[in-house]
Amino acid sequence: MPELPEVETVRDGLARHVLGRTVTHVEVLRDYSVRGQDGGPAGLVAQLVGRRLDAAVRRGKFLWLELGEPDAGSSEPAAALVAHLGMSGQLLVRSGPETPHPHLRVRMHLDGLVLDFVDQRTFGHLAVRDLVPAADGAPGGLGSHRAVVPEPVAHIARDLLDPAHDRTEVARAMRRRRTGVKRALLDQTLVSGVGNIYADEALWRAGLHFARATDRLRQAEAVRLLDVAEDVVRESLVQGGTSFDALYVNVNGSSGYFSRSLAVYGQEGEPCPRCGAPVRRDAFMNRSSFTCPVCQPRPRAGRW
Repeated sequence: MPELPEVETVRDGLARHVLGRTVTHVEVLRDYSVRGQDGGPAGLVAQLVGRRLDAAVRRGKFLWLELGEPDAGSSEPAAALVAHLGMSGQLLVRSGPETPHPHLRVRMHLDGLVLDFVDQRTFGHLAVRDLVPAADGAPGGLGSHRAVVPEPVAHIARDLLDPAHDRTEVARAMRRRRTGVKRALLDQTLVSGVGNIYADEALWRAGLHFARATDRLRQAEAVRLLDVAEDVVRESLVQGGTSFDALYVNVNGSSGYFSRSLAVYGQEGEPCPRCGAPVRRDAFMNRSSFTCPVCQPRPRAGRW
């Protein structure tokens, strides 16, 4: 599933290529790719046609395009096109009459460009939703100065790259919970944008096992974990995200390369880059967790 670096790579591409353009025509090729939309696919078309794309914004893994009116001057948008990429969603900018992608679900014609929503596994979706005030009064996400977020994103916590993210308070909130530390990292209401890959990499850097109890973390340990998680995310972002196959690309169709730098995720049996011990894989929440059994010892019973 695309995580924060992958979604930020897409957001940055949209900000550079489509802002200021107006939607002239919309084709919905698969109704299921429009969900949570008043009026369904026809409602999406009606809400998009004639609207200007004013800002490309992201919070965690959530991405949206603020919609303005071409003749409304500087009036502030009241709605946004929300794109949830799911497992395999892609937003691809096209400049000419290229052959449609076999998994094209929605095509948005802009003045001079085409913006395609492609989704092989069909877990992703689009919808135009109202913008609501951000609870803390700070800008809603990266890419906009406005203190608003789409209604479905209102409960999502700020992410590690957000200037309004309060590292100290998030660490305190993490320590108040009674859960495993990886579950806390994956909780999008605590800190958003961290998924399975980057959680494993951050825990390895911090020397913490995924089952370590959050209420047994020292404040300094919790802050350090968030610090190294930010480092992992930023390093991945520089390389365009993590791509294991063609299901994740940026708006121009290029893959990311952070998968070549992973220390433990997907490295079962390979030597730990720090100590040389074979990396271990464990089942975790219907997924997998990868750890070094030496650098990240499992907590003893009763000491979680």
